Amino acid sequence: MKVVANIVKMLADKGISQAELSRRTEMDTATISKIFSGQTRLNVNALSEISTAIGVPVVDIITYPDRYVCLNAGEAEPLEAILQIRLKKDKKDQVMKLIFGEHCLEILNK
Repeated sequence: MKVVANIVKMLADKGISQAELSRRTEMDTATISKIFSGQTRLNVNALSEISTAIGVPVVDIITYPDRYVCLNAGEAEPLEAILQIRLKKDKKDQVMKLIFGEHCLEILNK
């Protein structure tokens, strides 16, 4: 229900009435009223239509009043991740052969 409450607040902030939302989404006002009152569940398609109609991403409706901020936005370089796994020697050798093929021992010994 928090998502519906967020939509209602966002519409009020933007000065958009239910009738205007109905016009923008091509959903009838009765359906919108039922969604807002909790008589009908908000489905993903309706949420997507509403987000488009009010000009905000779905994630911003979900996180309202906060806005979603992608921490990697604008980074030109790919994100690098390092995974460390502790293995016994026999398992380590198996994993290294899987990753590097049969020549992994030659690579490790250099």
